[in-house]
Amino acid sequence: MQLQSSTLDNVRSADTSGQPLSKEQALVRLAISDYVALTKPRIISLLLVVTLAPMFLAGPSAPSAALILWTLLGGFLAAGGANTINQYVDRDIDHVMVRTRLRPLPAGRMTPNQVLIFGILLSAVSFFQLWWTVNLLSAVLALIGILFYVFVYTAHLKRSSTQNIVIGGAAGAVPPLVGWAAVSGEISLLAVFLFMIVFFWTPPHFWALALLRQKEYGAAGVPMLPVIAGQRETHRQILIYSVLLTLISTIPVFLGYFGPVYLLISLALNGVFLQQALDIYRRPTNANIWRLYKYSLLYLALLFVGMGMDRLFYTAPLP
Repeated sequence: MQLQSSTLDNVRSADTSGQPLSKEQALVRLAISDYVALTKPRIISLLLVVTLAPMFLAGPSAPSAALILWTLLGGFLAAGGANTINQYVDRDIDHVMVRTRLRPLPAGRMTPNQVLIFGILLSAVSFFQLWWTVNLLSAVLALIGILFYVFVYTAHLKRSSTQNIVIGGAAGAVPPLVGWAAVSGEISLLAVFLFMIVFFWTPPHFWALALLRQKEYGAAGVPMLPVIAGQRETHRQILIYSVLLTLISTIPVFLGYFGPVYLLISLALNGVFLQQALDIYRRPTNANIWRLYKYSLLYLALLFVGMGMDRLFYTAPLP
């Protein structure tokens, strides 16, 4: 109750007009903020980037603004629904970890039923909205991503296997397929490579975070790789997956899907990624680990932006 009261006081003092909010206004604003927080909007913003870029690669011309809007809205709702249900399933361990204990559910500002209903509602709306405004394939792919994330990763793998984030990463790699299907109505080889780029990016990105939060994951009983296999093995796996990521992200150039602009951008971005992964292997300080984690977010966004930039200067044959 003290935490809720403190949060409410913060919201009441946050009125940009300079006027204090009434208690009712503050409660409404706090409720809206909590519902938005359940979707994890900062994570979704990166997923939307890797959804948008393939839309400019899948057809002979740029997609319409309406198609982009509807596809990104559906992607936001799908990811938000999956993230919300994830917090419902993890409600028994989120209060243990420092980075999650202030979320609406463990902080006691929302009930489990509220969170579950909201997550199911977002997921259902995303499916029907994508089906109605985009196409059935994009809706089905988004739904598969939700189901895989909730039932395969969150409900099973996360608490049973050190490979949880590797296999579970397939759910986070679905957005490029959704963007591609929205324009082309099918899945091609290049779309599969875009999926694989995100898939191989996920382990080094998330294992860096797991190294920084190792004690918290251990206390919560989550068998992340550094908790079970140790830090040294995690450093090695980060380096291995960084090499694989470099190979996967470069192969499309030699298949003729991208030109020199993307090649240069990819080599530069991957060069930094590999150097930072090697720094962790050689000197696994928290500073080096934190640097790779932050850079990996920028890396994925810039790599997909680089694909779009390449298409402006190089017209590749449609896959």
